[in-house]
Amino acid sequence: MAHKQHGIGPGKLPRSLYERELYRLQTELVKLQEWVRTEGARLVVVFEGRDAAGKGSTIKRVTQYLNPRVARIVALPRPTERERGQWYFQRYTEHLPAAGEIVLFDRSWYNRAGVERVMRFCTPAEHQRFLRQCPVFERMLVEDGILLRKYWFSVSDEMQEQRFRRRLEDPTRRWKLSPMDLESLTRWEEYSRAKDEMFVHTDIAEAPWYVVESDDKRRARLNMIAHLLSTVSYRDITPPQLTLPPRPPATGYQRPPRDLQTYVPDHAADLEE
Repeated sequence: MAHKQHGIGPGKLPRSLYERELYRLQTELVKLQEWVRTEGARLVVVFEGRDAAGKGSTIKRVTQYLNPRVARIVALPRPTERERGQWYFQRYTEHLPAAGEIVLFDRSWYNRAGVERVMRFCTPAEHQRFLRQCPVFERMLVEDGILLRKYWFSVSDEMQEQRFRRRLEDPTRRWKLSPMDLESLTRWEEYSRAKDEMFVHTDIAEAPWYVVESDDKRRARLNMIAHLLSTVSYRDITPPQLTLPPRPPATGYQRPPRDLQTYVPDHAADLEE
């Protein structure tokens, strides 16, 4: 049975147009960061979706010019034995932002509704408990003042397979593929049903899901960032104007001879020969 494909959309966004708009949006993200830091706001952005849907590359563009002391990425590994004995949400709460911080979850507590559900890493009872507790958990976050944004990156099965093949052929990206990722090809419909059930229970008014069509990664990045900016009432907080001080006059310092220090070999020079 053939899988249902995404509808045919606009063509791939030209690189020059993409890069110009991306830089403009990234400039706005810096303004958002400074507003969060100054106002003591707390922003949580959840990135979920299919494997190879472009979550990671979008996160990189979001954080490219941000201060890592303000905006940090949380990508948790498999839970430890001790964490498996905790309340499910417990290991995520310790990564929530304090005042003046932004946290981007590269996958989140929604692992239980996706991969754990499909791969049988949790019991049906644990899955149902998650679906009941998750809306309560997120309403508590929002009630406490956290700005919570949730994005689901949607990619067609055809495009996912193309990206998997490119990763297999690229030695710098093979690490992105695991046997678990390849399982998503054979379990496409199971993941679809799990996602649909998850949306029924967790697409709530206080913390709705926003779907990002990501067959074209350039459009997906721009659309996601533009939307995020549109949902926060930030303002431009101009930092104080800085002036470079005059360099003081020399006082006789002399640099030690070069042969007293160990330098990195000039690998670049070999490339020019």
